[in-house]
Amino acid sequence: MPLDLLYANDGEGRDAPSWYAATAAARADHPRLEGRIKADVCIVGGGYTGLSAALHLARRGYAVALLEAHRVGWGASGRNGGQVGSGQRLGQIELEAMLGTEKARHLWDLAEEAKALVKALVAENGIDCALRPGVIHAAHRRRFLPAFRHEAEHLTKVYGYETDYLEGEAFRAVVGSPAYHGGVLDPGAAHLHPLNYALGLARAASEAGVRIFERSAATALTHAPKPVVETAQGAVEADHLILACNGYLGRLAPEVSARVMPINNFIIATEPLGPERARSLIANGMAVADSKFVVNYYRLSADDRLLFGGRESYGYRFPADIKSFVRKAMLEIYPGLANVKVEYGWGGTLAITMNRLPHLARLGPATLSASGYSGHGVALATLAGKLAAEAVAGQAERWDALAAVPSPRFPGGPAMRWPLLVLAMLWYSMRDRL
Repeated sequence: MPLDLLYANDGEGRDAPSWYAATAAARADHPRLEGRIKADVCIVGGGYTGLSAALHLARRGYAVALLEAHRVGWGASGRNGGQVGSGQRLGQIELEAMLGTEKARHLWDLAEEAKALVKALVAENGIDCALRPGVIHAAHRRRFLPAFRHEAEHLTKVYGYETDYLEGEAFRAVVGSPAYHGGVLDPGAAHLHPLNYALGLARAASEAGVRIFERSAATALTHAPKPVVETAQGAVEADHLILACNGYLGRLAPEVSARVMPINNFIIATEPLGPERARSLIANGMAVADSKFVVNYYRLSADDRLLFGGRESYGYRFPADIKSFVRKAMLEIYPGLANVKVEYGWGGTLAITMNRLPHLARLGPATLSASGYSGHGVALATLAGKLAAEAVAGQAERWDALAAVPSPRFPGGPAMRWPLLVLAMLWYSMRDRL
C-alpha cells in the first residue's frame, strides 16, 4: 500500500464519482490551513470519527481545529454502504467466547448507544440523509441457518433484543433473490445516505465553533505533552490531538498501522428501477448484508436505484472499470438485472483489524487514535468520536475500557504485512466462490 494512499485514486479535494456525490447536500467550502495556529484540540480526519469528536468537544466549550486532507466526508465516511448496524462486526456469541460475557455485554451496550447516537444527531441537527429502518442479514449457505437462528434467539433471550428469523420462501418474499436460504431481519438497525450524514455533522460542528480546514493534509506530528501537527502550509499547536484517519493513517502512526490495515471496497448504483421493480428486490426497503466473507451489501435508494456493494481489491489502485467489476457480483444475487444500466461506480478505502473490533489507543500523553471499524463504522465511528471527546474532557473510563480490548498486530512486520493480508483475503474470496 503506497505512502500517498490519499492521492492514489483521487485528485485533491475531489469527491468520488458516486451517486452519493451526485445527490449530496450543499456543502460549505472550508479554507486551507495557512500559518501556525493554536487550539485546545487538533483533530486529523474529517470523517465520522473526527466530525463527531469535534462536534461533541465544541459543545463542551473546547476550541477545536480539524484538518482534512481533501474535503469533509471524502474518505470512507462519504462512500460506504450506509448501514447503521447493530452490535459489532462479530456476533455476540462469538464475542462472548472471545472476551467473556461481561465484556461482550459492554460492547453490545456501546453499539446500541452508537445506533441511538446516529439517530439522535440526525434528528437534533436536521440532517437530511434519508435515514430508514432495518438491516437484513442473509445466509448464502443453507448450513449457516442454524447459527443464524441461534444468534437471533440468543439476542432475544440474553440481550432482550428482538429480530425476525425467516427461511426459505418466507425469506425470499422479502429479499427476492435465489442466492439465499434464509436470514435475520433487524428492524432496530438502519441505513442512510452516508455523505449527507457526514456533511450534516460538519455543518453542525462548524456552527458549534469548530474551525475546519480542508485540503490540509497532516505531513508530520509530535506526541509531546503539547502535540503539534504540521501541514504543507501551516501547523496546529494543541493541548490534545485526536487521530481519526482510519485507512489513511499511513506513516503518521506506525504503531496503529501495525494493527489497522486499509483495504478497498466498491459500490455501484443502477439506473432508477421504479417502485414496483425495486420492491421486488427488497420488499420492505431494508438494507441487506450477506454471509460471505467478502460481504455483499446493498439497499434501495430514495429514487429506487439498487446501490450494490461488494468485491475487494488488494493492490492500492482501484480497478479500471469498477462498474463491470461489481456488476458481476450483483448479477450473482439478482440475475434478472442483466439488462439494467449501471450509472455509477466508485471505490473507497476502509480499514480492518485482525479481530474486526475497532482499535482505540493512546499514543502519547495527549494523543488519542480511533480507527479500524472493519466495515461497521457508520455507528461505531460516530460513537468513537464521542468517546474521544469524553476522554479529552477527563472522563476516560469508557474510552479506556474499549482501548483495553486486545488488538493483535497483523503478522509479518512492515515488509510482509501487506502481502500476507492479500494472500489471506484472496483465500477467503476463493472460498466464497467455491
